[in-house]
Amino acid sequence: MAIQMLEAGPEIIESLPQGETRIPRQNLHSEVLALLRAAIMENQFKPKERLNERLLCERFGISRTPLREAFKVLASEGLLTLLPNRGAVVTSLSIKDFEATLAVMAHLETMIGEQAAINSDAQTIATIRAWHHQMFAHFLRREMAPYFELNQKIHLSLAAATGNGVLVSLYTSLNTRILRYRYQANLQPERWQAAVEEHEDILSALILRDGSRLGILLRQHLLNKGAAIKAGLEGADQPV
Repeated sequence: MAIQMLEAGPEIIESLPQGETRIPRQNLHSEVLALLRAAIMENQFKPKERLNERLLCERFGISRTPLREAFKVLASEGLLTLLPNRGAVVTSLSIKDFEATLAVMAHLETMIGEQAAINSDAQTIATIRAWHHQMFAHFLRREMAPYFELNQKIHLSLAAATGNGVLVSLYTSLNTRILRYRYQANLQPERWQAAVEEHEDILSALILRDGSRLGILLRQHLLNKGAAIKAGLEGADQPV
């Protein structure tokens, strides 16, 4: 896919989380990685936008080595695309590719629900239940980042519970392609509320080991989120 190279201006750097920019050396890699991931997830960097290494290094008070290490991790997560001799750009999908990814993932969600309900042991269910309650507490406090982290743990744990390595690998790969948009969908208050209610039903179906219902719920949960994302992108006439 061709990527248009765009310069990231100083205003992008200033829009990153404010506060001390000189990161303690012992926390260098993890802190840079967390700040860049948050900025991309929150859409501070737009799809197809090039990350200006010089400005980012000045902002964080670091050399290019830890910054490029963070770029590699973010590329492995599907958030950045690394181009030879041209740096890193925020990964972009066309609306067509986004819809195609959702279509495949919807089928995988059905399989995950059916198999996870059967194969999950008591400990897995207890762990997902605990994560769900923690996630709900973050929702009540409107803490998006920790909410989303637990949300992803739940979905990936359900996939892992199938015991199907091929399914898990494919699901994880596709999920990274749309991770940023799954996060942004919850920034819509009405969609966030609906997502929490859907997760209540998902947990109930898992506890009852109702695979047919769990598959349907997971599939619809994904499609509902996808519809919200597409409506926002098409309304704003933005690239994905």
